[in-house]
Amino acid sequence: MPSYESRIVLVDDLRSFVDGRSADVARTSTAGVELLERCHDQRLDELWLDHDLGADDTIWPVVEVLERAAFDGRPFDVGVINIHSANPSGTAKMAQALRRWGYRVNVASNSPDVAYLDTPTTTR
Repeated sequence: MPSYESRIVLVDDLRSFVDGRSADVARTSTAGVELLERCHDQRLDELWLDHDLGADDTIWPVVEVLERAAFDGRPFDVGVINIHSANPSGTAKMAQALRRWGYRVNVASNSPDVAYLDTPTTTR
C-alpha cells in the first residue's frame, strides 16, 4: 500500500510550525497566491492563514484566489483552512468569506502549533 504524505501550506510572514512539520511556506500574499496557483489541482490537507503579513500586505489576495476558484466552480480541495491570525476583525472577515464559499474553516487564533521562531523551519 503506498504511503500518503500530507500537504500543508502556511502563509505567514514571521511564524513557523513549532514541531518542524513539513510545509510549503509563503511569507507574502504574492508568494501565497503563486503557491496556491501551483497546487490548485492537488489536495491540501491543511491551509494555515495569517491576516497581517507585514507592512501593508494582508492575506486578502490569497482569500480572493480561493473565492474566485469557488465562484468558478473549481474550489480548492482543502481539508481545513486554519486561520491563526491575532487580528480578531481580520479573522472574522476571513472566516465569513471562506465559509460562504463552502470551505471548512477553523479559527485557530493563538494556536500553539505556530510561533515566532529564531530560525524558520525547513520549507518544501
